[in-house]
Amino acid sequence: MTEVPGTQFAWLGDDRIAYQVLGEGPVDHVICHSVGDCIDLHWDWPPFADFLRRLASLGRLIMFDRRGSGASDPPSGETLSSWEAWAEDARAVLDTVGSERAVIHGGTDSGFAAILFAATHPDRTQGLILAGATARFLYDTDYPWGLSQADADRAVEFLEQMWGTDEMAEFGMPDAARDPAYRRFFARQFRLSVNRKDAAAYYRWMQSTDVREVLPSLRVPTLVVYREDSKVIPLEHGRYLAEHIPGARLVLVPGADPALYAEPTAETFHHIEEFLIGLGGSAEPDRALAAILFTDVVGSTERVVAVGDREWRNLIESHDALVRTIVAQHQGRLIRTTGDGMLATFDGPGRAIRCATALRDSLRSLGLEIRAGLHTGEIELTGNEIAGIGVHIAARVVEHAAPGQLLTSAAVPMLVAGSGIEFEDCAERDLKGVPGRWRLFGVLD
Repeated sequence: MTEVPGTQFAWLGDDRIAYQVLGEGPVDHVICHSVGDCIDLHWDWPPFADFLRRLASLGRLIMFDRRGSGASDPPSGETLSSWEAWAEDARAVLDTVGSERAVIHGGTDSGFAAILFAATHPDRTQGLILAGATARFLYDTDYPWGLSQADADRAVEFLEQMWGTDEMAEFGMPDAARDPAYRRFFARQFRLSVNRKDAAAYYRWMQSTDVREVLPSLRVPTLVVYREDSKVIPLEHGRYLAEHIPGARLVLVPGADPALYAEPTAETFHHIEEFLIGLGGSAEPDRALAAILFTDVVGSTERVVAVGDREWRNLIESHDALVRTIVAQHQGRLIRTTGDGMLATFDGPGRAIRCATALRDSLRSLGLEIRAGLHTGEIELTGNEIAGIGVHIAARVVEHAAPGQLLTSAAVPMLVAGSGIEFEDCAERDLKGVPGRWRLFGVLD
């Protein structure tokens, strides 16, 4: 296999997404590329091209430039967090090429998107391969190998100054960068993928992202690959992933460079091939990660008394019609209306927040004020209904919301970083029937 695949385009609304497909076979792989990658340039570096061709010998290889990078259009419409936008791009490309399920590959900075896609779309994910990935970058008391905030800030400043230069290659790929030709390839790819300011904004998003609470929700076979001499991302990050993702397997391969195509590759390829061969069938998933949104009409009982049953029925029918329309517009799934509210789920919390805000503003034209509660957590899929502790938590969160307020659990702000949505800390609360104290956050208009 020596050919270079042609670049084609998938459509997402008015946006074009550049993608390439190479190979065929029983397994589809989707590579969640790092922010500095550009699919049209991969083939300019022979070791990179050779590794991609070897992957394509195991099944159909699908690659794309996320919107805003490489040959893809900038994203239009509402701003979403990076991982939600990547998930939308991936679904559009998978649908275009006719892929129902795929193995998702995530790397150093793209691991977040890969993890969250696999958790929210287990029906589209056959397996997950994480190479040099992490659950978070920053230090925490129970995550001592993370960077201090000061070190992380200095790293972003360095990236912003050195983006697209040889120094970036020496920092990110120290072994491969010994070759001057590789340094030139690396720097050129970064320059043509995305500009330095957008790259810095992306890395700031990464700093504030934490997917540790998501890991137990993963229900797909997972392989974690780490370099034995990794310097950029210490090995402890990989051990944490493997210990907290159910059934995950950690393998160590020689070398220091996080990119899988960097030499040596023989052991890396062997482990990937073994993992792909061992994948099971396509059992229907019964659990998934979701953003769970409850809304409730404020003062509904008093309003019924004031306007009477007939007028109240008319108002609720209008309420329900608006709910169905606005949830669909924001790509949510309406589970049910509740008589004076609703329950819906979304693939990501960014869309759920936009939906809740639009619904609140629209219902005010009917003289109805709502409160809303949002939690991101695991749900059980039971036909047309959902169940599980995540649903219970969201129902309790809405009880603490003030009229017109959207209140969220602490899991939400970390997952919408980079979307422009801001929050205020509303302190810890007791949630009826849920153990412990829960920190809640209000969405700011």
